[in-house]
Amino acid sequence: MQAFEYKVVPAPHKGTKAKGVKTPEGRFANSIEITLNQMAAEGWDYQRAELLPSDERSGLTGSTTHWRNVLVFRRALPVAAGVTEQPLAASLAPAGNAPAVEAPVAAVPAGAGVLTATAGDPEAPEGATPVPGQGAASMRADDGVEELSPVSGMTAALKARAKLHSADDD
Repeated sequence: MQAFEYKVVPAPHKGTKAKGVKTPEGRFANSIEITLNQMAAEGWDYQRAELLPSDERSGLTGSTTHWRNVLVFRRALPVAAGVTEQPLAASLAPAGNAPAVEAPVAAVPAGAGVLTATAGDPEAPEGATPVPGQGAASMRADDGVEELSPVSGMTAALKARAKLHSADDD
């Protein structure tokens, strides 16, 4: 299991002057290039640029939304000592006639205590208790088809009304 750390930095607002770069577009591109090269020198891989909202205070009680451009980088974390790659033997408990879901290979830290993981997490360590448990397995197995039985889920009051209505028709 490869683990990553991420770093988000503000995108440059202004262009940086450089020899031979005369247009505003070229200067702006130069600013981006400088930022990307600085981060790459530190071992960060460029992922993407994002435009995200930022709610900021305005006056005493107001707030405004400013849109911020940021650059997203990531790099691999070093593999920790004592972490081994092992196939997970455990599968989520099937609900009803749903098939069991096998989990793939995940790293398991040596000497780990009680672990929990979201049900269906492909990177869950071996022996982790699936949370929330069987409900997640049944939700994943749900094919979205509703029960078509005419009395399925009908309350006693509705059944009584149905009987009265059918008796009035006779």
